[in-house]
Amino acid sequence: MLDTVRQIETPEGVSLQLHAAGAVPRAHAWLIDFGLRAFVAFFLLMILGMLGQAGLGLGMLVLFIAYWVYGVVLEVWWDGQTIGKRVIGLRVVNADGTPVTLLPSVVRNLLRTVDGLPGVYGIGLVSCLMDPHGRRIGDIVAGTMVVHVMKRRAAGQVPNEAAEPPPVPLHRDEQEAIVAFAERARGLNEARQRELGDLLEPLTGRMGNAGLRKLVAHANWLLGRT
Repeated sequence: MLDTVRQIETPEGVSLQLHAAGAVPRAHAWLIDFGLRAFVAFFLLMILGMLGQAGLGLGMLVLFIAYWVYGVVLEVWWDGQTIGKRVIGLRVVNADGTPVTLLPSVVRNLLRTVDGLPGVYGIGLVSCLMDPHGRRIGDIVAGTMVVHVMKRRAAGQVPNEAAEPPPVPLHRDEQEAIVAFAERARGLNEARQRELGDLLEPLTGRMGNAGLRKLVAHANWLLGRT
């Protein structure tokens, strides 16, 4: 039931940490969604029951939407979150960290029938406990996972480094590129940081970590820091 972290590196060299949700927070989100759907369906069925046979047919449609359509629609068009997942702070994503799309969402929701066997999500619970990323059968087949929504770090944070002016005048776009790199470098793995920093060795006169520190110093100076 413990949450785990899945480390993914994108083709651009950016390291992503997906904090996989365990069985407990997922169960809480499911209970919220189930209670909400049950309440709405019960209320609508009471009203539709007054319409006779026509109301019965509409009632079956309501139950179908509540059970099958609810999850897919919200996951695809509401940033991977049902109401229960949003309350708990969870999100469905593809296994590579990209937003979940229609087909994977349909597959994972259809396979709830399997995960629900033999009752009260027995198979799904066993799968969540055995899988290193807390996935039920539907997630494994669909190539999805449920992760915690992590608070984003404040944007535009250049590391502290004594400000130093560039050795040569820079055009505006060059200044913006240096500041942008200093702001985003911590989102890249160390090898990718050094690789990009080494490209600016003619400006910094340094390679490796020394070159990176020099770039940060130039960024701080361009931002008017002392």
